[in-house]
Amino acid sequence: MGIMEDIADDLAKETIAALDIVGSDELIQDVARVIGASSITTQEAFLTAARVRLSEARARAYLQKRIAEAKAGLEASAPPPGSEDDIEY
Repeated sequence: MGIMEDIADDLAKETIAALDIVGSDELIQDVARVIGASSITTQEAFLTAARVRLSEARARAYLQKRIAEAKAGLEASAPPPGSEDDIEY
């Protein structure tokens, strides 16, 4: 990655780690607004990195749940709703 992507990804990791400490899911948007005041391009890279990291965490949690269900002989639970579930056709 380039320097901008590296910086944005590092900041996304730190911001996600701080979510529980701060106690607000709005922290990502607040940090993005601060970045956007100086660089829209870096803001977009930050938001992308945050979305990728959060979606990976949700996917890994679901995968672990499915594996545990399979090992216990339980019926597989449905995946959590995703953004595509919000799309009306």
